[in-house]
Amino acid sequence: MEYYFITGTSKGIGKALTEAALQKDNTYVYGISRNCSLKHERYHHLHFDLSDTTALRNNLHKIFVPLKEPEKIVLVNNAGVLGEIGYIGSLPSDNFEFVFDINVIGPAILMNTFLSAYYDQKCPKIILNISSGAGKKPLDGWSAYCASKAALDMLSLTCQKEQDLLGTGVKVYSLAPGVVDTAMQAHIREAEIDSFSELQKFKDYKEKGELYKPEEVARKILTHFIQEAAQKPVISSIRDYY
Repeated sequence: MEYYFITGTSKGIGKALTEAALQKDNTYVYGISRNCSLKHERYHHLHFDLSDTTALRNNLHKIFVPLKEPEKIVLVNNAGVLGEIGYIGSLPSDNFEFVFDINVIGPAILMNTFLSAYYDQKCPKIILNISSGAGKKPLDGWSAYCASKAALDMLSLTCQKEQDLLGTGVKVYSLAPGVVDTAMQAHIREAEIDSFSELQKFKDYKEKGELYKPEEVARKILTHFIQEAAQKPVISSIRDYY
């Protein structure tokens, strides 16, 4: 059996990836999310709010449970938030904590425990972090998001270096999925122009039909980063596989 642990499974890429994975008869998915929108005999939902890092730390034993004869174990840190769009100096201070808890601290905790819990398993193990091109270039109004995704990229690079030195064979990826038709894109389009100078470009993505479909991105992820994981760079973009 192949086991997947996926965060943010209630919608968007997380839901699409879960549905795509479950099309294979030998997969079992543990979904980690505040809400459950999936029902399947091989899907087990774990109700967690990743912004509550204390509750997450106290319940990790409920997530990374003993697995029966795993053939592959995959952790996908998909859940992410943009936070409030606005310039530094005009934002509530807790916005930074909220964004970093979900985009960086939660994934770091899950990666740490995943590697510890399944260290002795000899099957292939993959960690896939959903990052963003925003982690590589500044976008005004997105300070917390850009910084958190840059941190996630470096966390992934460091983790892969450590696993290489340990000789575990674990593969770690930080993947920018491109502009995907999700609730986050809808949130971006609701911004004010004086808080985000590139607002019209993101409105145009929707109007011109240039947004990727979550189902399309999920298929690319499964094909290129889970089924054919070898020899991929840690920092990757889904654009390279179209």
